[in-house]
Amino acid sequence: MSIKQVSVFIPNKQGALHTITNVLAQANIDLRTTYVADTSDYGIVRIIASEPERAVEVLNNAGHTASIREVTAFAVLDVPGGLAKALNLLESNGVNIEYLYALVTTETDKAYTVLRTDDSAKAEAVLAANNIELLDEKHI
Repeated sequence: MSIKQVSVFIPNKQGALHTITNVLAQANIDLRTTYVADTSDYGIVRIIASEPERAVEVLNNAGHTASIREVTAFAVLDVPGGLAKALNLLESNGVNIEYLYALVTTETDKAYTVLRTDDSAKAEAVLAANNIELLDEKHI
């Protein structure tokens, strides 16, 4: 039950992030969450968007390098140790986490997380087997 994440490479310079978000805004594409990782020369913007395929098309047509990756999203109880429990399950089952970030939610008792692993199918099976709610794009 993976979701589609848009990944965009950008130069690490003033205005680059604004350019990406402006292109998407002009195309009326809603951003559900955004995560930025950077180095001294470039950055990668990871976006969960309302229309991921169209977001990639619009960004690429505007001269950016964008692609889609499948990621896993899940919800845990919003309590101390909620995320730690899920990550412990993944680690103890040999699933390597490449990166993760939080998703904004209006739910007051849940915390949403997006993660990329070395084995999405295994990660999702482990989480589901332990009654951790997997999310699809309609949840976001």
